[in-house]
Amino acid sequence: MSSSVQISNYTDQAVPPQAEQSWYALHTYPRHEKRVAAELTTKGIQTYLPLITRVHQWSDRRKQVELPLFPCYTFVRITPSAEERVRVLRTGGVISLVGGTKEGVPIPENQIDDLRTLVTNRIPFDPYPFLKIGQRVRVCGGSLNGLEGILIRRDGKRRLVMSVESIERSLSICIEGLGVEAA
Repeated sequence: MSSSVQISNYTDQAVPPQAEQSWYALHTYPRHEKRVAAELTTKGIQTYLPLITRVHQWSDRRKQVELPLFPCYTFVRITPSAEERVRVLRTGGVISLVGGTKEGVPIPENQIDDLRTLVTNRIPFDPYPFLKIGQRVRVCGGSLNGLEGILIRRDGKRRLVMSVESIERSLSICIEGLGVEAA
C-alpha cells in the first residue's frame, strides 16, 4: 500500500471560546479520534482534530482517506475545572487528558493556532519524531551519516556534541540542515 499526503482540517466550534478556557490534548483509543470529537461537540465542547488526506492504493483501487494528523489524539478547549474534566473523560473512546497530572497540561493557544495555520493553508509538511535538546541523536545522510551525539541548541542553531568519554573531551558541530533521528 502506498500513500501520498494532502492536508485537510476538521474543526468543531460548538461554543464560542471564553477567556478562562484552555486547550488540552486527549489521548483516545486507536481509530476513535473522529468519534470522540463528534461526541464532545454534541456535548457543547469545542474540539479540534487536524486531519490529513492520504491517497491509499490497494491492488484494485485508490481511495482518499482522511486520517488524524496525530493518531490517538484530539484537542479540546475546556475550563480547567473538575466538572469539565469529568464531562470530557466520560466520553466514549477517551483514555485520559495528556500531561504529567491527571488534570492534564494546558496547550498554549499559539501552538493550536500554528497547527490550524499549517492545515488550513495546506502547507506541505512531513511528520517528524519529537527530539528534545539534550537527547542522544544520530545524523541521517550526508558525509556525517551515522554520527551520534547529544543534540543541543546554541546561538539559535542545532548542534551535535560528540564525546570521547574515556578522556572526558567533547566536540560540538553545527548540524543545521541535516536530518537527525533518535539514537
